[in-house]
Amino acid sequence: MDRIPFGIRQLDTIIDGGAPPGSVVLLSGEAGAGSREFMYTSAILNGLANADRELHDLYYGDVAAGASVTDDIHYVSFTADSDQLYREMDRTMDTEIVESGFEAVDFVDMAESYFHPSSVPRDWYAEETRHIRDMAGRQDREDIFTALGAYLSENAPGSLVVIDSLSDLISSLGDDRDWSDIVYIVKGLQKAAHSWNGLILVHVNHETVTPEQQGQLIDAANGTMTFEWEQGGSERARTLVFKKFRGVLSRIEDENIIRFETEIGDAGFDISDVRKIR
Repeated sequence: MDRIPFGIRQLDTIIDGGAPPGSVVLLSGEAGAGSREFMYTSAILNGLANADRELHDLYYGDVAAGASVTDDIHYVSFTADSDQLYREMDRTMDTEIVESGFEAVDFVDMAESYFHPSSVPRDWYAEETRHIRDMAGRQDREDIFTALGAYLSENAPGSLVVIDSLSDLISSLGDDRDWSDIVYIVKGLQKAAHSWNGLILVHVNHETVTPEQQGQLIDAANGTMTFEWEQGGSERARTLVFKKFRGVLSRIEDENIIRFETEIGDAGFDISDVRKIR
């Protein structure tokens, strides 16, 4: 397996099928600029490839030669349960895609660990989900960083993993943890991912970090995509820019591509136009 598809049809086509296995990719977005839709589309379209190949071919097409969809897709959320994510994804993509693809994704609700140390009332987040029952007792003893690490060590090898979102981890920092723990966890993911041989997508809301912190996260990841709003006349357009990506950026530079204009359609997030250096 030379590449793992992102599940974004036009993007995968441009970069020879997807990301190199073992990559940790930071998705850094302005609010509403498409980073969250990118996560949803990546999880659901890759799930669809495993659940309904015919439907996947209709909405995505053929996976590139040398690229392979992972057998397992994991979507880790610290604050949202699977029902909430389903509703949000259903507003982003065609219902038949979500219905089929959703079943092939393992949605991991870590709200128990995330909210446990906070003042949030327990009955707001402690719904008896399968994941919480499976981890009964352990989450009360582990903080969210430890719980995340344990889950990834067991499930990330050979898988596509979406982590939603680093911004939640940042907001959970307290007296016993500081910003360096955020950088360490991304650097640690990069080191572990090399042997896991999967693909890890880590989301962060651009507004939750300073420029210096953003630079540290970019340095810690293998690749970084930024999702931005661009003003053009009286309209705003969503755009995607590669800040860096080992094993991928050279392909984009060969084509003199500097910016992708994006859209949200029936199949979720996709590329609508490519800006090249003139």
